[in-house]
Amino acid sequence: MQIQTSHVAIPVPDGQMECYIAHPDVARPFAPVILYMDAPGIRPELERFAGRIAEQGYLCVLPDLYYREGRLRFDLSRGESELRRMFAAGSTLTNEMIVRDTRGILDHLSKMPLAKSGTGVVGYCMSGQFVVSAAGRFPERIRAAASLYGVRIVTDQDDSPHRLIPRIAAELYLGFAEHDPWVDANVIPTLTKDLAASTVRHTIETYAGTEHGFCFPERPAYHAQASEAAWSAVFALFERNLT
Repeated sequence: MQIQTSHVAIPVPDGQMECYIAHPDVARPFAPVILYMDAPGIRPELERFAGRIAEQGYLCVLPDLYYREGRLRFDLSRGESELRRMFAAGSTLTNEMIVRDTRGILDHLSKMPLAKSGTGVVGYCMSGQFVVSAAGRFPERIRAAASLYGVRIVTDQDDSPHRLIPRIAAELYLGFAEHDPWVDANVIPTLTKDLAASTVRHTIETYAGTEHGFCFPERPAYHAQASEAAWSAVFALFERNLT
């Protein structure tokens, strides 16, 4: 399928946020999917992910969540100094910031003739918390939410995303790595208990033999079989809820 791509500055409450948009090159509306970036930020690998989502028949929006700090791009081959810069940038983001950004994206989508009303969200690593927060804060708009090895979904803070579970109307997919130092041991049991006690349609899955980052081909932790299984699970989620 041929896809069309563009860079668009979307007005959000805190400024102008650059977004990469990909959709099939066909003149009809598509269900939108917001792809939240992981900590390394916007890069060709993520744009290829957006393209893969578009090839399945969706309008994918990939926002640059670091826009408040300027146009940040990281070259992790440079070593520790670049990693420190990346983690410093990621630490500036809060759930409330991303909720405001998501509100701006949803407002923009509501004015796009190419976008249908029901929205999906998907995120990796850093953005697991943002996916669940968005689903809880915009239940009237978000119908499907997927997180892959998401971090900080369960914390002891007032803004912990798991506290929003009673408000979620979307179907939720949570995929985790078997070995992940970034996800505390209490996270999956807490989510399992709280989701079982809710009315949220959900799946929690742990991918055997995987480590944090297994979905990204350019990472040392890449696990091709698990990555493809995760893509299949996410697309099945979208197919059930966005078409």
